[in-house]
Amino acid sequence: MVSLHPVPAEFDRAAESIRAVEFRSDLRVQEIRPPEDLAPNSLALAADVSPGQLEGDSHFGTGRFIMLHDLSEPEAWRGPFRVVCFAQAPLETDIGADAMLPDVAWSWLIDALENDQADYDFASGTVTVVNSKGFGELTEQGEGSQIEMRASWSPQSDDLAPHVSAWSTLLCMLSGLPPVDSSEVPAIRHQARNHGRR
Repeated sequence: MVSLHPVPAEFDRAAESIRAVEFRSDLRVQEIRPPEDLAPNSLALAADVSPGQLEGDSHFGTGRFIMLHDLSEPEAWRGPFRVVCFAQAPLETDIGADAMLPDVAWSWLIDALENDQADYDFASGTVTVVNSKGFGELTEQGEGSQIEMRASWSPQSDDLAPHVSAWSTLLCMLSGLPPVDSSEVPAIRHQARNHGRR
């Protein structure tokens, strides 16, 4: 649905800061249609960890980043912006059995936000680790583990680039990728310039 209301300038600035972010070559990021009815204005990214730029669904890790904007400043947000993100990656079974893993993963997110100097407040989220083992006709699947993080926080400015960078860092860390110099990397591919506007 096309909105009859003008898009606020601060949302436009936030969207442009997100679209200007560059990513390491083994992280494929694209702008996607955001979920409807979460906020008057929103923008969403999808990412797949794909070493060697392999096409198709990632077996290394995947994530979503959603920027929400509402001039009415919902009470739970305590401001006009809210970031909602998701990151998921497979694990070695011995790592998945570590009881401290959820705490470590959450600390990676907080460290990434601080290292990228993202100005934020009111962070919250969950970290879920799933361990599975196949039986019967699924015995061949063997054992497996997976980690999933869902998090949100309130940016304190309309510069969302550090927040996107922190999210991408978290996704790569969960996926076990080594640190790299992010020079010569692809920028976000815009599927539709108006996906962030409704």
